[in-house]
Amino acid sequence: MKVAAIVPAYNEATRIERVLSVLVQCPALHEILVVNDGSTDDTAAVALEFARQHAQPPVRVINLPVNRGKGGAMFAGATATDADVIIFFDADLIGLKPEHVERILKPVLDGEVAMSIGVFRGGRLSTDMAQILVPYISGQRALLRELFPEIPGIERTRSGVEIALTLHFKRNRYPVAMVVVEGITHTMKEEKLGWVRGVWARTKMYAEIGKAFLRYTRLSDLRHKLLLKREE
Repeated sequence: MKVAAIVPAYNEATRIERVLSVLVQCPALHEILVVNDGSTDDTAAVALEFARQHAQPPVRVINLPVNRGKGGAMFAGATATDADVIIFFDADLIGLKPEHVERILKPVLDGEVAMSIGVFRGGRLSTDMAQILVPYISGQRALLRELFPEIPGIERTRSGVEIALTLHFKRNRYPVAMVVVEGITHTMKEEKLGWVRGVWARTKMYAEIGKAFLRYTRLSDLRHKLLLKREE
């Protein structure tokens, strides 16, 4: 099966190279797509230079002219490849190793599940606790590519994209696996932007997650009602 790694990135010029350096070491990956989501820093330049220096697997850079949010960037990547399986990674990860990539991919490549979600443990307390409380918002996940574009409005979900994915797979009873990946964390928004801007960005992110939760929960309820009506 052909596998593509997709890295959505917004203003990650100082962090994205360490993630790409791990991904190019993974023999299961046939291509790597960086989706530069309207960054205002040198994210695109860093990714393009990395792509120039690493031919196998090929690294492609997709530049979005305006920021579409994480959901839009992931949609752009998923629809720009013909891979059978796609695997997403955040651009600000710390501690990612090739074995983590293989571990997340394995249940999907083995045909056991339609999606596997990597859950942090042993990185640092703040990110571990976040994924203990809400594991379904993890950005590290592999899935069958054909299932991604079928989710209605997924390209407009911004930071709610992971909860939208989770609810869609649950609604359609697609099998999902949770995979523990040890020693991984990521750079917090407050570390990137400073306390005030970071808290504001985090608040906005949670609002987008909440909006997606409400929307896709309503879609699930509507589908259930339609099924009941058909059975009458």
